[in-house]
Amino acid sequence: MKFKKVYQVLFLTALGLVSCKNNNTNEQREADVFVVETQKIEAVSTSKQLNVSGNIEGNKTVRSGFLVAGKINYIAAQEGETINKGELLASLDPESYEIALEMADANLSQMQDDYNRIKELYDRNSVTESDFVKITNGLRAAKAQRRLHAKNLEDTKLYSPIKGVMLKRGVEEGEIIDKGLPVFGVSDIYKVKVVAAVPEMELRFIKLGKKANVYVPSLDSTFVGNIIEIGTLAEPTTRTFNVKIELNNPDLLIRPGMTAEINIPTDEIKSQMMLPANAVLHDVNNASYVYIVDTTKGKAFKRTVSLGKITGNNIQVVSGLNLNEIVVVNGQHKLSNGALIKIK
Repeated sequence: MKFKKVYQVLFLTALGLVSCKNNNTNEQREADVFVVETQKIEAVSTSKQLNVSGNIEGNKTVRSGFLVAGKINYIAAQEGETINKGELLASLDPESYEIALEMADANLSQMQDDYNRIKELYDRNSVTESDFVKITNGLRAAKAQRRLHAKNLEDTKLYSPIKGVMLKRGVEEGEIIDKGLPVFGVSDIYKVKVVAAVPEMELRFIKLGKKANVYVPSLDSTFVGNIIEIGTLAEPTTRTFNVKIELNNPDLLIRPGMTAEINIPTDEIKSQMMLPANAVLHDVNNASYVYIVDTTKGKAFKRTVSLGKITGNNIQVVSGLNLNEIVVVNGQHKLSNGALIKIK
């Protein structure tokens, strides 16, 4: 009897231990299963985007200088200031030109008196035809000389030929300059042009009047413009063609000399694989990889991929994946190769 009771106690103890072990094993298995979210890889149709860099120019830039030589005695405009058409930019010391005009006035007055006297005699046939022609031509020359000196005096003042912004001031008060030397640069920037170099293989996607998105990094802003000019001659060294895009600039924020990144949507439609950018992980060698789901085994396997451009929250898959494969998009940071998963 005692032996039988001892046997029963041993049997129940062993049974309890087995049961405990089975429970621990089940709990361990459940702990090794990771809950994840997945997404099927599908083809997305998008238009080809042409991306190039460019520089900004004024719509019209005029370099102005005096038509006469002299010493600058006044400068009205500073660099960066807005200038109206016809507004005074600078002037030269006019004294020498004023003196020359006074001398021309005196000479003209004298010639006019001589002409009036000779004309009266000529009307009475008291002088020869040649003498009258001579005094007539002398009066004409005196009048022309007077107009020339009056113009020279007027040209000691320099006015802006266009409405715009003073880009460059190349002189200071007191400097002596020669005539024709460009000393001021005024640019109309109420509209600006973005000049981009487009590779010859991409030129077929460019059309006049087409919209273009222009990002100006210095302003951290994107503007929409129109293509207004397509070059017909390639640059010999780069084999690129100049393309110009016009932008409205009413607030004068965009200035000549700024750089820009240009995006031009094309009419070419292409199909590509996209997946959420947050699904991509990187190893110690900075190689990109994702986890692919094997639904038959309930496991996730590591797959190295090559990636392309980012569009919004998605990234292009160049290689490494196939259509309709299932990728882990959430919970992948906890996984290892071959990990058991449960799809949420």
